[in-house]
Amino acid sequence: MTHLTRFLALSATLFGLVACATAPAPAPLADTLDRDPQLSTFNRLVEQAGLKEELRAAGPLTVFAPSNEAFKALPAATLDKLSQDKEQLKAVLHLHMLASKLPAAEVKNSSPKSLQGSALALARAGEFVTVEDAVVQRADIGATNGVAHVIDRVLLPAKK
Repeated sequence: MTHLTRFLALSATLFGLVACATAPAPAPLADTLDRDPQLSTFNRLVEQAGLKEELRAAGPLTVFAPSNEAFKALPAATLDKLSQDKEQLKAVLHLHMLASKLPAAEVKNSSPKSLQGSALALARAGEFVTVEDAVVQRADIGATNGVAHVIDRVLLPAKK
């Protein structure tokens, strides 16, 4: 084996190890979203509502996950109330989920039903995607059981 051949073989091996070390293994939505520090409030509330296993299930699911900044924009009393009412918290979180995989490029002006049961107004203009009055800040976070999009607002069910 020549020095060049050995060098190329070693380089390929090292590149493979580096590529494996830097790319997280494919995981379900619960684990994929849990890795994102910008979604720590969402992840804490998913845990509190008992929805982790639902986000690990086979899917397919689409999750519109509000960022930490979106939760900070809520009145503190609203977040406290949700934290104390598990059923209401589940309803709010289910409002952010669809029972299908919907990448941003496939969003059309439509109103699919959320897992909570309400229709969500979705729209897309070029790369710009909205869900209700929230804007998708980061799209197409892939997972083994669906896709997630980070949004800039928390969606709340209509008051009855």
